[in-house]
Amino acid sequence: IEDMLSEDHFAMSNRDISHKMWPAVDIEEEEDAYRLHADVPGLQKEDIKITVHKGLLTIEGERKENKKERKKGRFYHYERSFGAFSRSFRLPDNVDAARIKAHYRDGTLELELKKAPESKPRSIEVKVN
Repeated sequence: IEDMLSEDHFAMSNRDISHKMWPAVDIEEEEDAYRLHADVPGLQKEDIKITVHKGLLTIEGERKENKKERKKGRFYHYERSFGAFSRSFRLPDNVDAARIKAHYRDGTLELELKKAPESKPRSIEVKVN
């Protein structure tokens, strides 16, 4: 049993657990908007701050460490990250910053970045004289 619980047993095996890019983000484009999905599990909506300034969208937050005093046992491996984070994205010129909406549910932050009406393609009827 002692061998099974040794620190070598739980050692990382050449995996890169880098939190420099935290949170992970997916961005998709729809006809009238972009949708940004960020994984931010363990946060409350009060822990997340979103700002837009001069075409730069910034998502900031902090995951607080929730260590409990342990009377028995000990940690052999600690992988979850804690602390402040910040991710910034340059917005396309066609995003209407005044109409950005944010929703947070089940550890995922979703931003709806509406396109400005003039950026949508429109049809122009050609009249015959």
